[in-house]
Amino acid sequence: MKKLTLSVMVLLFLAITGGVKAQSDAMMKAWTSYMTPGDVHKMIAKSDGKWNAEVTMWMEPGAEPSKSKAVCENSMILGGRYQQSVHKGTMMGMPFEGMSLLGYDNAKKTFISSWVDNMGTGIMQMEGTWDEATKSINFKGKCVDPATGKDMDIREVFKLVDDNNQIMEMYCTTDGKEMKTMEIKFSR
Repeated sequence: MKKLTLSVMVLLFLAITGGVKAQSDAMMKAWTSYMTPGDVHKMIAKSDGKWNAEVTMWMEPGAEPSKSKAVCENSMILGGRYQQSVHKGTMMGMPFEGMSLLGYDNAKKTFISSWVDNMGTGIMQMEGTWDEATKSINFKGKCVDPATGKDMDIREVFKLVDDNNQIMEMYCTTDGKEMKTMEIKFSR
C-alpha cells in the first residue's frame, strides 16, 4: 500500500510540475511576443527624423484660425518599442514645447499615444487603430477641459500621406458637439 501511495504521489508531482513547466513555457512565449518590436514598429520608425510643422488651430466654431510654425524631432527609443517626438514652436504668441510617446501594443493590437506640453499640466492619452485604406491611425481618448476641469472626448486622425508628409487632425467634443480644433501638416 505504501508503494502504491508513493507511486501515486510521484506521478501526481510529475503531472503538476510538468503542467507548471508547460504554463511557464507558454507564458515566456507570450511575453517574448509582447516585448518584441514587429512590422508596425518598423512602420513607426520610418517617421524618425526632423520635421517642419504648419499648425492651424480653431478656438471656437466659425472663428478665424490661428496659425504658427513648429519643428518636431522623432526618434525610436527603448530598443525600437516606442517613438518619442519632441515639438518646439510658438502657440498664441508664446514659446511652445511638447512631447509625445507613440507605441503599438502587440498584445492589445492597438496604437497607444500620450502627449504632454508646457500649455497644461495634464497628460492626454489615446488609443487607436490602423486604417489601411486611408493610411491613417484613428485615435480616441480623453483630455481635460481646462474651463470645466472635466474630461472631454477627443479624436485624432494621423495620416501618413507619404514618406515626407503627414497630417494630424484633432477633434474635441463639448456639449455633445464635435469640433475640429487643430490641424498640423508635417513635412521634411
